[in-house]
Amino acid sequence: MKLLHSNFKLNGESFSSAEALKEVANHIVEKGKNDEPAIGKFILEWLDDNEFIIVKTSGSTGVPKEIKLQKKYVFNSADATVTYFDLRENTKALLCLSSEYIAGKMMLVRAMIAGWNLYTVSPEKNPLENSDENFDFTAMVPYQVFHSLADLHKLKKLIIGGGAVSSTLEQQLQQVSTKVFATYGMTETISHIAVRSINGSEKSAVFSALPNVDFSLNEYNCLQIHAPEISEETVATNDLVELISPTSFKFLGRIDNVINTGGAKIHPEIIEEKLSIHINQPFFIASEKDEALGERVILIIEGKEKQSLENYSELFKALSTYEKPKKIYTLPQFIYTETGKVKRAEVLKKLFNK
Repeated sequence: MKLLHSNFKLNGESFSSAEALKEVANHIVEKGKNDEPAIGKFILEWLDDNEFIIVKTSGSTGVPKEIKLQKKYVFNSADATVTYFDLRENTKALLCLSSEYIAGKMMLVRAMIAGWNLYTVSPEKNPLENSDENFDFTAMVPYQVFHSLADLHKLKKLIIGGGAVSSTLEQQLQQVSTKVFATYGMTETISHIAVRSINGSEKSAVFSALPNVDFSLNEYNCLQIHAPEISEETVATNDLVELISPTSFKFLGRIDNVINTGGAKIHPEIIEEKLSIHINQPFFIASEKDEALGERVILIIEGKEKQSLENYSELFKALSTYEKPKKIYTLPQFIYTETGKVKRAEVLKKLFNK
């Protein structure tokens, strides 16, 4: 396992040895601005003598926590992505995600082990806007992709992670020349372990496993991940899926988000996908107690103006009886993780003062 490829370049600069790269990384830690110190710190961590790295989860579904990941598994994960997307030596790539989290760290690892020429920018909403360069590959969150649509022609391949790709964004991505892929994964799986093509001739709603990964279901129809090259144990998830094969699935939603209304089990994520074409501001589907139904579906919108059900009657015609929100709430500002995910539980707590 070679942690540093001799051809690795950082912002166009080559390095004669790991020690030379460490010197630059130390300088970045001391003098860097914005996200740069995090980049330097992780390079030093990757090249140190420890057999593991420490990463923190985003906290979108619970309290953020730190976990240890074996470097050999991190290497295998990065190598699988390099192989799957054919991103060999001298790939020109862009790092535009925070290196505080697994997605940004993995871009650095891929670049270091495969010998990429990696350029770095702050994790802004449109990281391509001020660049005159074209790139072979990058990774973004949906928020960045939405704000970068006019500049995506600068990319050959793009992977999207850190949140669901809305139907609206997916439609917009049919018009770009970039090959775009949605990814599925989490910190515990060392970034993504499955991908689906969003546009082009291979467009699909089905996630396919990366090499040496396969899937099964538990008794609640939640996905279980078997990936011996990145984890000694089976990774259990709270994600409800339709298992197509041992190496492919359709994502349905999180089991802890399921709403039982009048005996019907409703997946908020499916309703959100149907509504995302028509609602142009942040929103999500949740539930509240109802004496007759047990739980009733509600719509939470980020905005200052109150909304009435009457204004959404046409939009709701696309939904089944049980899927239709029975009430709409607005909140001026949602609560987000550092990686841009809505903290649903905290938003609901703030909304209802619980």
